[in-house]
Amino acid sequence: MKFDKSSLLLYAVTDRGLAEGRDFYRMVEGALKGGITALQLREKDLDPSHFMEEARVIKELCRKYKVPFIINDNVEIALAVGADGIHVGQEDMAAAEIRARAGSDLFIGVSVHSPKEAEEAFRAGADYLGLGAVFPTPTKDDVTLMDHGLMKEITGRSPLPSVAIGGIHAGNILELSGTGLDGVAVVSAIFGKEDPREAARELLHLSERMVNSHG
Repeated sequence: MKFDKSSLLLYAVTDRGLAEGRDFYRMVEGALKGGITALQLREKDLDPSHFMEEARVIKELCRKYKVPFIINDNVEIALAVGADGIHVGQEDMAAAEIRARAGSDLFIGVSVHSPKEAEEAFRAGADYLGLGAVFPTPTKDDVTLMDHGLMKEITGRSPLPSVAIGGIHAGNILELSGTGLDGVAVVSAIFGKEDPREAARELLHLSERMVNSHG
């Protein structure tokens, strides 16, 4: 599946820890039914064989709903399961190295925190940027918040589309209006909810309003 910036509109990032006894795959399918436009599988603690097994199942769910499937950080698994894309942070494998290994088989997202990092990601062959954290978030400790002025500077200067992440939920998403974003990435705002399908449906509507607003 080729990258299209419209897939950034409502970009869901998994956190299996939020399942709390619920069926993780059913939660993912609920989010897909609710209208998420991309799904990133993020697993920092699973061993490779279980990660691979999980990735294959979720890839098939994403195929069923025609939604891009993205792996966080692990190039080997992304290539092995035929994922659509990979997302990396500044401490992970460099985008240029991923592009050299994967060619056009994967689209690449890179988390950036400054115009300089955004420029480096563009030169390295990235397809989109992740900006954040834009609000305090329970999923990551010790993060530096990105103010909206810096976010607007990055989106204004970079030719790459951008998605914001970090503490975004239905109650604050519209505060991002006018920042030039192409969408939002959310974790607990979908997977921490009792009904991921309904949560996704509401967030999709709000993200459309945010993206189409001129602030």
